[in-house]
Amino acid sequence: MGQLRGAIVPVTPFQQNCAILWDDESKAGMVVDPGGDVDRILAAIEQTGAVIEKIVLTHGHLDHAGGAAGLRDALTAKYGAAVPVEGPDQRDEFLLNGIAEQAAAYGFVASNVTPDRWMAEGEMLALGPHRFEVLHCPGHTPGSLVFVNKEARFALVGDVLFQGSVGRTDFPYGDTAALIDAIKTKLLPLGDDMSFLCGHGPGSSIGAEKANNPFLQ
Repeated sequence: MGQLRGAIVPVTPFQQNCAILWDDESKAGMVVDPGGDVDRILAAIEQTGAVIEKIVLTHGHLDHAGGAAGLRDALTAKYGAAVPVEGPDQRDEFLLNGIAEQAAAYGFVASNVTPDRWMAEGEMLALGPHRFEVLHCPGHTPGSLVFVNKEARFALVGDVLFQGSVGRTDFPYGDTAALIDAIKTKLLPLGDDMSFLCGHGPGSSIGAEKANNPFLQ
């Protein structure tokens, strides 16, 4: 089994961490949260040598999913085969259906997207030989998902948890209690040595956040 490799491409005016993950042996890859700047993501994929098998969404916000439809179209044309979009949980469908409208309000263009597969807690996300467990962590959005690779001790947490902070819950559908509960009952038990990539800013580890994050004290 090859090693799991990763590259981060900051996209959109929101500087969202779009991630490209791939197996260094088979080159099987996936793109997580392509919020926009599709040309930049395509150039980064080219540099990694990865062959993208799927596009994965942690949640339905514009800055994470706004480029998913465009990237799917571009990769499908490039490979001559459909590249599916997987995730988030179906509870974020209303957000994915409102991307174009939301983008217009911010003065840029993005497309709504319908995933080929909704994901739910307890399911598995596969990338070549690598397996990510799917956890439902609502609060920032109703359908936010976290993907955990226990072998690599690495998780993709979207906008659930950040270095020194947690996801915003000031949207009409936000739920602070649900967010903190999900972090405390699902993420903290993953272990102090579990490192994670978040949707914005630098990554961290569960241990560092348990010790230092003011929202978890």
